[in-house]
Amino acid sequence: MYQQLPDQTRVWIYQSNQAFSEETAPVIEKRLQEFAAQWVSHNNQLKAFGKLYHRQFIVLMVDESQAGASGCSIDKSVHFIKAIEQDFQVDLFDRMVFTYKEGDEVKTAHREAFAELYKAGKINDNTIVFNNLVNTKKDFEEKWTVPLAQSWHKRMV
Repeated sequence: MYQQLPDQTRVWIYQSNQAFSEETAPVIEKRLQEFAAQWVSHNNQLKAFGKLYHRQFIVLMVDESQAGASGCSIDKSVHFIKAIEQDFQVDLFDRMVFTYKEGDEVKTAHREAFAELYKAGKINDNTIVFNNLVNTKKDFEEKWTVPLAQSWHKRMV
């Protein structure tokens, strides 16, 4: 399904403040697939995709070339994400939690701690960060993970 989505497919990324456990990740995956399969806009089935990445990022995509995501359908997705938040006791809406890679490991730090890591030299301009502000599938593939120096995160350190 993912490969069939065009480059301009709309993307929403919800980052958890902590990784989901290995036990809960498959449960989240199943719920995402079920949601995407029945997501509608004005009674039109959306060509949608949902996946959990790195056990921490919920990614929803909609190909709007056939049917666009309306305000009501976006509200449904937010309600779905809030239900996951509540069911799994995580925060998926805190935009001041930054996620970066340390080797192959995905790490999370609140903005202030992230700035301290930078000042201490534990992360630097080459550290890979996750840019959750990407809007399209093409940007997701090309600009979701970028060096800190090329990201909006840079102005926060």
